[in-house]
Amino acid sequence: MKVYYNNSCKICKTEIDFYKKQKIDEIQWVDITDGSSVTRDTGKKSHTLLRRLHVEENGKIIGGAEAFLVLWKNMPKYRFLYRILKLPIIFSLFNVSYEIIAYFLYLKNTKHLKKIN
Repeated sequence: MKVYYNNSCKICKTEIDFYKKQKIDEIQWVDITDGSSVTRDTGKKSHTLLRRLHVEENGKIIGGAEAFLVLWKNMPKYRFLYRILKLPIIFSLFNVSYEIIAYFLYLKNTKHLKKIN
């Protein structure tokens, strides 16, 4: 499984660094801001990748709150989050909350990226 994350977002980086400490060999962490060919590999535009977390599982690219479910399902320590947040009503609330938070992080991060470019 590959996890595509925005390393230039301080909050995103902190969370991913926390997950990386679990040292799960089956998870490959891909920084979408490193200038690599992730847009070609994923078929997603860079602003789409910056906007949400994405995972690739079995050749399928999944984004947003659903990507977190896939990630947590594959991390034994966080599987309980998967079990709780996959429930339909709870997932709906999680998805809406994630989209709101991700939108504001995206806005903040794009301002930051414009300053350094």
